Amino acid sequence: MADILKLEMVTPYKRVLSEEVDEIIAPGALGELGILPGHTPLLTTLKVGELTYRKGGAAFHVAVNWGYVEVEEGKVTILAETAEPADEIDLARAKAALGRAEDALKKLDPEDKQFRIMEAALERAMIRIQVAARKAR
Repeated sequence: MADILKLEMVTPYKRVLSEEVDEIIAPGALGELGILPGHTPLLTTLKVGELTYRKGGAAFHVAVNWGYVEVEEGKVTILAETAEPADEIDLARAKAALGRAEDALKKLDPEDKQFRIMEAALERAMIRIQVAARKAR
């Protein structure tokens, strides 16, 4: 059994991470998923949320937007629609997106198709703000 995990995180646009890590905590579709070395192989879906990985006692945070998590022997692959490490998030832009989504939701009827789209935008903005706040830690 290996003492570390190889973490590969990619989006359709770029490779976000390629690190050796001690632990991963991911926002799985059915709840938070903790992955340690020696984890049983699995494939599951990822929801919008905060992914945390630990390396040498330090915690690193990434805002992820839907995707998949594959755990193989000693390797975890994250395929995400978008993924932004805390130190790369533009906080002002995230707050502006939050404001736009809140304003749009006030004007829309819950039966409107745009309402669900704006709810998703609101959730993504809130996660980005939450993760950005962690870069100072």
